[in-house]
Amino acid sequence: MLLDNGTLLPLMEEFYTIQGEGFNTGKAAYFIRIGGCDIGCHWCDVKESWDANLHPLTSINQIINNILYHKATSVVVTGGEPLIYNLELLCKQLKENLIKTFIETSGAYQLSGDWDWICLSPKKNMIPLPEIYLKANELKVIIFNLHDFIWAEEQSKKVNSNCYFYLQPEWSKQKELIPLIIDYVKKNPKWMISLQTHKYMNIP
Repeated sequence: MLLDNGTLLPLMEEFYTIQGEGFNTGKAAYFIRIGGCDIGCHWCDVKESWDANLHPLTSINQIINNILYHKATSVVVTGGEPLIYNLELLCKQLKENLIKTFIETSGAYQLSGDWDWICLSPKKNMIPLPEIYLKANELKVIIFNLHDFIWAEEQSKKVNSNCYFYLQPEWSKQKELIPLIIDYVKKNPKWMISLQTHKYMNIP
């Protein structure tokens, strides 16, 4: 019941760092990585997040206290797939402490929580729900092969008119893919490039 109402969450890791991807690159934020994901992207770089049972159920009160200790002003909730869980209480407590709320999600599960920023990173295995397309602030598509450019264009037609568009190379193929993405963005300037800059900086 406590897991159902969002009082406890399977916390894989939490850390205060610099955002490395997408629209908010370069900004300080406290990251909460929640365990559990059934989407199963073969190129996922945090496969250890998939099994929620591997990660301790943690009180959101404890998580909030850790955020306040670091004096963070924004929080990014990621996974795994964080929307497997009810995030209403977490967001409520963050808002009560005047902390901005950011989420990265595949969009495959119903949206819960009050978010200042929604980064939608859709996956072919489980496509996003219509409501999340309409609320996304940022569309970030991971490019692993040439078909992903077609997939990205299909996804871009489903989001709202204020959404920002990003293409991000899958890390293991970045040297091969970055030139292709650069060329694509030059020809299709509605898109921007997202790089995992935290990996270049050797930070979480």
